[in-house]
Amino acid sequence: MTDFTVAIPTYNGAERLSGVLEKLQAQVETEAIAWEILIVDNNSRDNTAEVVRELQSHWNSPFPLKYCFEPQQGLAFAREKAVRTSDATFVGFLDDDNFVTQDWVAQAYQFGTQHSQAGSFGGQIHSDFEVEPPPEFKRVEHLLLAIREGGNEPQQFNPEKLQLPSGAGLVVRRQAWLDCVPKQLLNPGRGGNDYEISMNMYRGGWEIWYNPNMHLYHHIPSERLDREYLLSLAHLYGLRSCQWRMIPATTWQKPIVFSRTFLGGLRRLLRHVLKYRWQVKTDLVAACEFAFFWGSMMSPFYFLKRSLQKS
Repeated sequence: MTDFTVAIPTYNGAERLSGVLEKLQAQVETEAIAWEILIVDNNSRDNTAEVVRELQSHWNSPFPLKYCFEPQQGLAFAREKAVRTSDATFVGFLDDDNFVTQDWVAQAYQFGTQHSQAGSFGGQIHSDFEVEPPPEFKRVEHLLLAIREGGNEPQQFNPEKLQLPSGAGLVVRRQAWLDCVPKQLLNPGRGGNDYEISMNMYRGGWEIWYNPNMHLYHHIPSERLDREYLLSLAHLYGLRSCQWRMIPATTWQKPIVFSRTFLGGLRRLLRHVLKYRWQVKTDLVAACEFAFFWGSMMSPFYFLKRSLQKS
């Protein structure tokens, strides 16, 4: 039985994997932990499989480097494949642009064993920008780029307020996933299934935690700061906010969630317009906030539309 699986879903990540693996090979204080690394090739079109085979042929670390292939495109499918392939107590997800500190595995495993009711938990995610971000970007970096620096004390997240860990560095209790997370998530690609995972566990009675002792650095290339990319991402996250809130809601609670989400989005949108007015045309951060609040206000109708399409 394995204690901990580090799962790395990747799509065309042949050139990026070596940097992530180098950090994992340098892990300390893991002598008493039975752990492994699992590369999940999510239908890559490059030579990812060949790169992993070459790495395996020269692998001399005490923990195994494994590989599996998931043909169905989408991060959610790759994560599901990792959970089904692993037999570990905990599965920790890293993207192929995440670089962990030397004690990340040890801190993750220790926290999970000490918090028996934690279904999922995340740590601190620091930025590694390729280029300087726009002024005041810290106002939105947690939302758009999963940068999380939440202080030095462990605490439970509040899923009711959509306070949840990001997918980068997310650690899940495998049995909680198998019991609570549906095989087909609502949003199989990036930009949604991070929150769905934890919300489904929360609905199943599990706690969701923040562990300040887990640190990783998220490399952010210049194209991730493109204006149109950020605006579309902000709007998408806003649109999905009602969908996330509905996951743990009972039937009688859903009309209340619908109304509160709409009114909350409207209130924040009006406050933003009064404060920034026409700055949204020139200020990228203000424009991203506007896009998110607009999407949040419209998210109940987006949720209703998708529900009707599935019925």
